[in-house]
Amino acid sequence: MTSPPDPHQRRQLHPLPKGLVELYGLIAVLVVLIPEWLADGTISLGNGRSGSSLPLKSRAWRTLPELQLASMSLAELRQLARQLRLWGYSSDSRSGLTARLLKRIQRRTQSGSRGGNAL
Repeated sequence: MTSPPDPHQRRQLHPLPKGLVELYGLIAVLVVLIPEWLADGTISLGNGRSGSSLPLKSRAWRTLPELQLASMSLAELRQLARQLRLWGYSSDSRSGLTARLLKRIQRRTQSGSRGGNAL
């Protein structure tokens, strides 16, 4: 039987072979960088114009208030709450304010007070 190692003795670590380190580097490039380049190339192919790097907003984005509210900043949400005469909005969190705005918008569209999109 072998005796347990002495805890005061410094443990020797064996270095990895150079070829194995290079293999890990190649795997990292294949797994991380190449998909990143492909995604960037795919996005840039869809955009013929040089101004915006994102595609145009779809019809669903323009018509669904949930998507419109999700894309707004907190300041824009508060401004919309002021326009819709929603009281006590300044102390609401983003998620709470979004839920209240969504209820108000749906109530306005169901009652028919506005035609089309309430935003």
